[in-house]
Amino acid sequence: MKLLKIAIAGSLILGVCSTSLFADATKGQKLFVKKYKGSCGFSGDKFAAKHSQDEWETIMESGKFKEELLKICPNVKEAEVKDKWIQHLYDFSYKFANDSGNVPAC
Repeated sequence: MKLLKIAIAGSLILGVCSTSLFADATKGQKLFVKKYKGSCGFSGDKFAAKHSQDEWETIMESGKFKEELLKICPNVKEAEVKDKWIQHLYDFSYKFANDSGNVPAC
């Protein structure tokens, strides 16, 4: 019985910890609004709609997401795009791509 309680507690802890390690489209949306909306001159929905989900996926897999962000938003400085934000911004862009059927509230 004691071993079962420890196993369940361990599973819960691992479950909570592992979900915080994954990127988050909501966090990406908040980052875009806070950091880039003003410099880009348009909202996150217009940014994400620049490409389809497949196109965003190809851009991300080729390691060119940051480059694409700077191309779409030329007023954003490279130093303003932190590498640790890329995955969140990608998840946001993918979730709200022009073929996704989703519309963000930003």
